[in-house]
Amino acid sequence: MPRIAEARPPAEPSSPEQRARHVRILRAASHIAAEKGLERVQMHEVAKAAGVAIGTLYRYFPSKTHLFTAVMAEQIDRFNETAPRPKPGTSPEDAVYEVLVNATRQLLRRPALAIAMMQSSSSANAATITDAGRIDTAFREIILKTLGIETPTVQDITLTRLLMQCWYGGLQASLNGRLSMPDAEADIRLACRLLLAPRSNVGKG
Repeated sequence: MPRIAEARPPAEPSSPEQRARHVRILRAASHIAAEKGLERVQMHEVAKAAGVAIGTLYRYFPSKTHLFTAVMAEQIDRFNETAPRPKPGTSPEDAVYEVLVNATRQLLRRPALAIAMMQSSSSANAATITDAGRIDTAFREIILKTLGIETPTVQDITLTRLLMQCWYGGLQASLNGRLSMPDAEADIRLACRLLLAPRSNVGKG
């Protein structure tokens, strides 16, 4: 499991130049982890590949947990921007299923990187690593948007959270070789239909 450094707030990029450095770091970390896996990633190697000083890297990302949680948050943001719209006639539950399966397939294309992101985000404390909460919020928004729910109820939020937990578990099992891809996709489809059936906008629109 990735080591969590002493709690201290990481810096946030506040200028276009800093944002560019931030993105270079995330892309470099993604590339290295995809080749080597989390345990063999060295922070000085990420800094060198990104063209930044090691102090700059640690200022933004005090540990590998911070770094790869941020990598996952960035990828989810990008996925949200590029996810295809549901096909006409697709039920909301099946539209969410397609979104989650698409995300699963994208992550499994680079399994070593996916493991690095999953391990880091699952061990990240949202109180000290803000990108952990950002991941949860982004995924919730993706699901609610796909369902067509603009003003979610408390139950909608709970159902979405349960679905996310189910998806995370299936993805982790697939990455560990304990669940085949066809079985994982069948589980996601069933979870969508069962968990989303009591949502607030059923039968509306």
